[in-house]
Amino acid sequence: MFFSSNIKFLRKRRGRTQDDVAHALGMKRPTLSGYENNVAEPGISSLMTFSKYYNIAIDTLIKVDLSLLSESQLSQVEKGYDVYVGGGNIRVLATTVNSDNDENIELVNEKAMAGYTRGFADPEFIRVLPTFQLPFLSKDRKYRTFRIKGDSMLPITDGSWVTGEFVQNWRLARNNFPHIILTLDDGIVFKVIENHIEKEGLLRFISLNPLYEPYDMHVNQIKEMWKFVHYISSEMPEPNLPKEKMADEIHQLKKQVKAIQTRLNL
Repeated sequence: MFFSSNIKFLRKRRGRTQDDVAHALGMKRPTLSGYENNVAEPGISSLMTFSKYYNIAIDTLIKVDLSLLSESQLSQVEKGYDVYVGGGNIRVLATTVNSDNDENIELVNEKAMAGYTRGFADPEFIRVLPTFQLPFLSKDRKYRTFRIKGDSMLPITDGSWVTGEFVQNWRLARNNFPHIILTLDDGIVFKVIENHIEKEGLLRFISLNPLYEPYDMHVNQIKEMWKFVHYISSEMPEPNLPKEKMADEIHQLKKQVKAIQTRLNL
């Protein structure tokens, strides 16, 4: 039971005195002090009052040691992405911090790709990944960088380093925007998503390269989601082709593919 330590932690986190909180909750300061020092048991009405005041579910206030959560995890809870409020399964993110207790950006390179599918939730696996910091990114959010493969997201080239921001609530994932997705069978994929979770329980994956067809994936096949932030590449992007020339090249490619399929069927 973590209620007493949690309400003290939250009060100090917000820089408020016992008098401030007691006045806001309509209770006497000694009563609040008794709750914080675990010498008094709150009733249901008091639990509801604290829950409303801090915008955190009663179950979380009682069952979760908030002091052990990272800053990004605390931020998610305080924004309402609380497992007990929103329902569903909690997504516990294994993470690392630097000597100043700031979130690191872990680097998932080619060697770590296969292991990440199995070890993404294992703190020991995450701890050995290379880490770095980018001063222009928010300290209140969690980021991770992945090395992508293939040409499905051209002009972002094969081998580019793509950084994403952790998405806790998949229902709020930004529609028609690139995301890095950890999937059950396909490993890490980088695609623009159409978010159909609310109505159909699935995401549609769309490539920037028109040679690749969109496809759907049910949320049961997804393990993690990261919203695209930026990418780093050693290659210069190709100049944009005129629309007419691009359309003609695609048409010619389709004709060639169709001709090959016809020969194979003979």
